[in-house]
Amino acid sequence: MSQRKGSRTPFYCFVLDQLPDLRRRGLTVARVADAVPLCGAAWAALTEEEKMVYTEKARKWNGKKCAQKAEKEACSVGDPVPASLTKETPSVASLSDACAISWENDQAVVADIFYFLDIYSHGKLPPHCEQRFLPCEIGCVRYSLQDGIMADFHHFIESEVPPRGFRYHCQVAGDETHKIPISGLHLPRTCYAVVLQELLEFAQPASGVQPRFFCRSKDRFRVNWCLSRMASKTGIESHLELFAVEDLIVELYQKKYQKEPSITWVDRTLDVCLWDFSSNTRCQWHEEQDIICCALASCKKMAYCISKSLASVYGVPLTATHLPLEDSHCGQSTSIRLVKLPGGHFQKMKAESSGCDRPFDSPHQDHGFIPSNCGSPRGVKTSLCEKSVTQGRGVTRFLKGSSDLSKSFNI
Repeated sequence: MSQRKGSRTPFYCFVLDQLPDLRRRGLTVARVADAVPLCGAAWAALTEEEKMVYTEKARKWNGKKCAQKAEKEACSVGDPVPASLTKETPSVASLSDACAISWENDQAVVADIFYFLDIYSHGKLPPHCEQRFLPCEIGCVRYSLQDGIMADFHHFIESEVPPRGFRYHCQVAGDETHKIPISGLHLPRTCYAVVLQELLEFAQPASGVQPRFFCRSKDRFRVNWCLSRMASKTGIESHLELFAVEDLIVELYQKKYQKEPSITWVDRTLDVCLWDFSSNTRCQWHEEQDIICCALASCKKMAYCISKSLASVYGVPLTATHLPLEDSHCGQSTSIRLVKLPGGHFQKMKAESSGCDRPFDSPHQDHGFIPSNCGSPRGVKTSLCEKSVTQGRGVTRFLKGSSDLSKSFNI
């Protein structure tokens, strides 16, 4: 079937998403047509649910174009058409429609409240299984550009029993990410009914406004499925509106600059790992186990990225609620030493007299978000960027835990 001129198909949207990855692999793909032969097999391998994500993208894009075309044609007609004949009721509310009600000016934008949500699962089961996911952890934060993270919500979830023959599959998938065991976790687990009820209480609508939840577009199917599963099992009607956080970032830039940043820039903004080991980001268990995949951390890092890239755009000063706290405050007495690490590698280290928790500190260190393109989307001017360096605390803990640390110094 030939593609209608000016419209997009689900496969076209899929190829468009694959362009950055193909270019990173060194392939010459200047436009979508060049990448079409390279993406056919990958498209065929997607499940129907995964293809539905791109079907929805194509539908939204085509709908937006049609609306713009209809508005342009209406403006060119001398006699206006009655509103009753032109008004259409959308089957699914778009993010722009949901935000337009409250975003009258910049102050309304910074005061608006968003909820960032993520639900982790014990792996992903094949389409023929009734249980596509086994929810095991949920995280959510209440956030605004004005106040930063105002509150957070976190639970380990009491999962259903894995389908026969898939227990090992689920455990292996968990071991590669969040590392939450299917059984034997010596921490309280919360049942579906309590999780859903407390989540709804956490997101009580303010002034009658329906709370809006956001997650990564790649996780949207999983989070939606888990919410629907918990609702069907408990009989609790949630009616939660779940949007893609990528669309929120685009809308925030569009509101301020009347320009849309590229999807590639938005994805790179959200994929940063600067805050993986920052204090007060992960839940207590993942912090103690030093595991970066945490549902609560996933939500907080979305808030951090938006704070760092958009707070200054709207004139909001950054505070400890917008970005993670410093792990420690180092003293002024500093000397550079060379530490020998396992495998024959060497690392410069600052020996702090005050017992600093970050021996690999840098004079240019900033715990904020600076993407590789200096933090500004193409075509949008923001404040000048600065270099940023970050580090994790895994090596730091290894060094601090060694009773023979002083002997490893090579002055």
